Amino acid sequence: MPSTLLSARDLQFLLYEWLDSEALIRRPHYADHSRETFDGALELAERVATEHFAPHNKAGDAEEPHFDGERVHVLTEVKKALQVYAETGLPTLGMPESVGGAQVPRVITSACTAWFQAANLSTSAYSSLTSGNAALILEHGTQEQIDTFVRPMVEGRFTGTMCLSEPQAGSSLADITTRAQPQGDGTHRLFGNKMWISAGDHELTENIVHLVLAKLPDAPPGVKGISLFIVPKHLVDTDGSLQERNDVVPAGINHKMGYRGTVNTLLNFGEGKYTPGGRPGAVGHLVGEPHRGLSYMFHMMNSARIGVGAGATAVGYTGYLKSLEYARERLQGRPLGAKDPAQPQVPIIEHTDVRRMLLAQKSYVEGAMALVLYCARLVDDSATHESQEERRRAHLLLDALTPIVKSWPSQWCLQANSLAIQVHGGYGYTREYDVEQHYRDNRLNAIHEGTHGIQGLDLLGRKAVIDDGVRLGLLVRTMQESVERARALGGTEAEFADLLQTALDRVSETAAAAWSDGVPDTALANATVYLEAVGHVVVAWIWLEQLVAAHGRKGAFYEGKRAAAAYFFRHELPRTGPQFDLVASRDTTVLHTPTDIL
Repeated sequence: MPSTLLSARDLQFLLYEWLDSEALIRRPHYADHSRETFDGALELAERVATEHFAPHNKAGDAEEPHFDGERVHVLTEVKKALQVYAETGLPTLGMPESVGGAQVPRVITSACTAWFQAANLSTSAYSSLTSGNAALILEHGTQEQIDTFVRPMVEGRFTGTMCLSEPQAGSSLADITTRAQPQGDGTHRLFGNKMWISAGDHELTENIVHLVLAKLPDAPPGVKGISLFIVPKHLVDTDGSLQERNDVVPAGINHKMGYRGTVNTLLNFGEGKYTPGGRPGAVGHLVGEPHRGLSYMFHMMNSARIGVGAGATAVGYTGYLKSLEYARERLQGRPLGAKDPAQPQVPIIEHTDVRRMLLAQKSYVEGAMALVLYCARLVDDSATHESQEERRRAHLLLDALTPIVKSWPSQWCLQANSLAIQVHGGYGYTREYDVEQHYRDNRLNAIHEGTHGIQGLDLLGRKAVIDDGVRLGLLVRTMQESVERARALGGTEAEFADLLQTALDRVSETAAAAWSDGVPDTALANATVYLEAVGHVVVAWIWLEQLVAAHGRKGAFYEGKRAAAAYFFRHELPRTGPQFDLVASRDTTVLHTPTDIL
């Protein structure tokens, strides 16, 4: 019976028929692998996710973590699942061989991770945060820091977090006040508070490695004065053994609407509950150079933004599959022309509006999954492509797409979850069915790692204009190449290529119009609308790419691809015209609305 978590067939199509992931094994970095090892990893991920993560998803939502004033308690099944995850070697997949990793391409590990995100977004968050934490230290840490903290994370013995925000600062990191005092032994003592720390405290693993933003005494003001520190829950000796408790403790738990199984904490650093070495302050180890912490943290944040989009996609995807299964089985009503009430009822999938909702979901979640895996392939290309020029190209494309791959799935796969509830009717609104939890879990992704507004400012305020707009220009040219390939095929592909071209013409043109008076307040007043419009253009492009890959192929799977693409081009892409018009007009309705009348 097909899984209701994800479609393995869709992943195979995206990975091999479209993205040609098998070609990666020809690169020296991945030479030890083969199609068989890739498929083995995907099959293992599906099995472990299905058997060990999915079964406690609802229990983790109902029995959320709690804090007794001393310890954070998490559902027992979470620890068991993470132990199986570690025992099967799954944490090693994307890590380099130098630290005991399997060095599997990012595009494959992203597909593997999607199984866990679909099965149990909350439990998977512990491992996802750890992977991002380890990757940052690998990139910017010392060899001693790598040996002390990364290796245990790869082995599944330690987990990791990222500690950026503070109660008074929110997303405005220039206003953080956590301070770091240098010590004579090369360490630092940290004092302050961090808010919204996912996986911030628990006893699921031996230790927790916090990556913490703080300011040194001589720090310049603003974001240029932020440094990055490794602050473990328990100190670690040079031989790897755990030592005394560090002075980082939870002050409480945030009780969330969804995503409840991932403990989310307020952490106090240096409040004096513990005094490692007999002195106050949480012991921290500086990562890299002073005052460059935010740029280092963005290494993890940008990866996390792709991960947030991937999680939103996975939760939207499983909601779609569950509503599809329900629609095939649920009998209700009769065809419009059937007047005889004695006639048997039909499955609700026979009703046009139910098919509309299913097709919309399919277009959102399969489009988003393709976008996520495309970005993962760009990560591989930026790190391992034989050509330096291609590496640079992949890096620039990924930079342009990051705000979109974070925000678009967070908005539209949430809409897919909303439609999944609607397909279920009144049942969808009850806790007895999974889809109501999926909606609540997915709602947080619009906030995680930067809101839509922040991503809009990034796209229109930075990616569209810095370095003379090279990033946006490259993205437009890349989509233009797809248009030409599709036009050469004729038929529906050519029809949709023309529709994409019309929208594509507006991307750079609208950005230029928004900035035409050079006033940032006016240019960026409608940045979120621009983000939404460009996001729809990008996903239309991704659907055109899938159509080209499916060209000439027969069978229900490929017909499903063509139907979803047709829905997106005919029902969704037309949304962008009025949005581009609004941005180009430099409308100031929102900008000039006085705050006292709201």
